[in-house]
Amino acid sequence: MSSQSYAKRPRSVLIREMPMDERPRERLLRYGASALSNAELLSILLRSGRPGTSAIDLARELLRQSGGLASLGREMLPGNRIVGVGPTKIAVVLAALELARRLARSEMPDREPMSQPAEVASYLALRYQLGDQEVMGGLYLDTRNRLVAEQEIFRGTLNRVAVEPRAILKFGLLQGAAGIILFHTHPSGDPSPSAEDLAFTRRLAEAGEVVGIRLIDHIILGSPTSWVSLRQRGGW
Repeated sequence: MSSQSYAKRPRSVLIREMPMDERPRERLLRYGASALSNAELLSILLRSGRPGTSAIDLARELLRQSGGLASLGREMLPGNRIVGVGPTKIAVVLAALELARRLARSEMPDREPMSQPAEVASYLALRYQLGDQEVMGGLYLDTRNRLVAEQEIFRGTLNRVAVEPRAILKFGLLQGAAGIILFHTHPSGDPSPSAEDLAFTRRLAEAGEVVGIRLIDHIILGSPTSWVSLRQRGGW
């Protein structure tokens, strides 16, 4: 049965009114989670929709409002009132998202981050792309490009002129790191590097060479699906 088979049904059809083999929970248990759409998986967490509508309808609306699964947590942040979504539903969804972030974090040490910058960007997006504040941090690597430490260094409105490479590199020296992947977010959604971004990256690279910590990459995160690797872009 196709995961989109319910799409032709009226929005007023509730999950309990669907045939058993079309209900998300039953399909998950029978075919596995990969057979379900994002809306179906989210509906299992939500359990119910608004009066007269299904949990799938509510899940679709939340995904549409947030712009997709990667930014769903932003929609659930405290202070965002969502009609029909109470604290219990919000807590369940936020807990599931945090588990996904922790799973991504637990898998990182076994990878070679620079072999797949897209994987690094995906991992960082899960952890840092939920707020309206700019975040800068570093992934500290050993000589085999394996993750040994991670640190969020700055949060808020960043003035690149005032940010000193010393603070970033000092933590790496304490961890015995051989390299660093610098990252920061652009809450505007546009990951294009500014002139300040490029100038700061050069400053950090030069300072890193002096103390023996090589700048491997600088990844800028925009919207949940947009990012820039300065190394892939041609360097700094």
